[in-house]
This record gives sequence, C-alpha cells and structure tokens, in this order.
Amino acid sequence: MTSMPISFYMDHHVPNAITLGLRKRGVNVITAYEDQAAQMDDPVLLDRATQLKRILFTQDEDFLREGAKRLANGIYFVGIVYGHQELSIGDCIRDLEVIAKAGASHEFENRVEYLPL
Repeated sequence: MTSMPISFYMDHHVPNAITLGLRKRGVNVITAYEDQAAQMDDPVLLDRATQLKRILFTQDEDFLREGAKRLANGIYFVGIVYGHQELSIGDCIRDLEVIAKAGASHEFENRVEYLPL
C-alpha cells in the first residue's frame, strides 16, 4: 500500500505555538483559521480535514465523540490525534513530529490516537 506523508489539520483550539513548533521542524501543517474554517461545526471540520487528506489534531474532547460516532456508523475519516489540554506544548510538538515523520497516513484512517504516545 502506498501511503502519503502525514500532514496535519489543526483545530482552532490548538495553541499557535504548537503549529509554529511543528513548522520549524518541517512538519506540514494548516490551521482551521488559515483554511477559513474556524467557525465550522466539528463534524464539518472533520469532513474538511478528510477532504484535504490531513489528520486532524485537536484538544477538543467533542472530537472524541465525533470519531466514536463515525467508527460506530462506518463513516470514513482521515484520522484524529487528540492531546489533552494539560499536555505541554513541547510534548505535543514532540509527539506530533514523531507521528509525522515515522508514521504513514493510512495507519490513521478511521482511528483516534491519543497523546502522549
């Protein structure tokens, strides 16, 4: 199976410092704000990330429910990585960089991954 490199779609709840830290490390990231999508409801935002073939990174627990709902109903999504809000910015950057550089995009399809790794 051929896999695309991992790139991320950052939910609007994610601190900008995480996005900037990842970009400094060469990770491909786009934010909901940059995509003019910050006001979208969670299901629509996940659809957008899926359309762009970018794994959604979020610190919003509502996406855990949305991911579970889609898994239960067989609705495809590109993948969600969830980091609790108490997780440090440095830990988020480190773990997301590992995922981006060592993972394969197909490994995250229809999956919710939790940080820390």
